Amino acid sequence: MPSEETKERITKVIDLGRTVLHYSWIPLIIYVGYTRSTPQPTLIKLISPLA
Repeated sequence: MPSEETKERITKVIDLGRTVLHYSWIPLIIYVGYTRSTPQPTLIKLISPLA
């Protein structure tokens, strides 16, 4: 049976993992779409709504 300290560490690691996944999911999808597209758009066209 794991100790209380081990349970707390596992909980902290899981919470950190959820936070990282939460904030990195959309940038990851954009990055994958940008690198896999055949005519790669310029970064300005990708970011700017006016371009």
